[in-house]
Amino acid sequence: MNHNDDIYTRARPRLHGIAYRMLGSVAEAEDVVQDAWLRWHAADQASLENAEAWLVTVTTRLAIDRLRAARQQREQYFGFWLPEPLLTEAPPTPEEMHVFADDISVAFLNVLERLAPEARAAFLMHDVFEADYAEVARILDKTEEACRQLVARARVQVREGRTRYVVTRETHSRVVSAFAHAMQQGDLAGLTALLAEDARLVGDGGGKVPSFPKPMVGGDRIAHLFFAAYRRLGPGPAGLRVETVELNGQLALLRFMEGQLESAQSYETDGARIVAVQVQRNPDKLARLLDALAAAGKSFE
Repeated sequence: MNHNDDIYTRARPRLHGIAYRMLGSVAEAEDVVQDAWLRWHAADQASLENAEAWLVTVTTRLAIDRLRAARQQREQYFGFWLPEPLLTEAPPTPEEMHVFADDISVAFLNVLERLAPEARAAFLMHDVFEADYAEVARILDKTEEACRQLVARARVQVREGRTRYVVTRETHSRVVSAFAHAMQQGDLAGLTALLAEDARLVGDGGGKVPSFPKPMVGGDRIAHLFFAAYRRLGPGPAGLRVETVELNGQLALLRFMEGQLESAQSYETDGARIVAVQVQRNPDKLARLLDALAAAGKSFE
């Protein structure tokens, strides 16, 4: 590996982290990072004062362009659009540990969808990746003052959209693990007890599998929805099976029906009960998740 390839390899986790947070899609993030690599090899690398800064700038600008196009597609998306789950179990390097921070949860990425592409980039670069305003201005080709205003407005939108609950990873994992056990056992009382009365569920079927056209609200209704699947299929490899896995930096659930991955489920909790459920059922997104699980050596057969 030559020196220039080594620079790109070291920067790649950061570049992918930027692109994924910008786009909420593993596939699109990988496309952006690959495009950045092609441009890197076509560039006059010897003339670059700071190679990693150049790669970050190119990746961010490519992601902004891709997000502008994606937003038009998502406006025509059938039903809810939810971010593509990202497998984050046991990142092998310190660089990836930095990338897999708390600000990668499905709930957080959903909030970022409120932001215009440049505002999203400015907010992420400054508040998540800790770039100063001079660097943000260089990346976006704007004045520092304009970037300060972008970030300030973005913070307000993010603050309005984020959950008010702050819980530790351990507490979140405890609640989700208990919910997984109740789901696997068909324990309706347990499911109901672990859901807040005003809990909210949204699902992404991508127009390819059935999903709800609007949020399902009410812990009792959601509990009965999960219980109905257990009652219809029964437990076991040929029926309903639930596995825990870390997605987007938090414990999440994979639900298998008749041996096939039916959904990836992410949760928000208040520390005692579940207040929101995001159910990813889009087959295309689940297929890429299965590929990632296989690549990580995880099998749920």
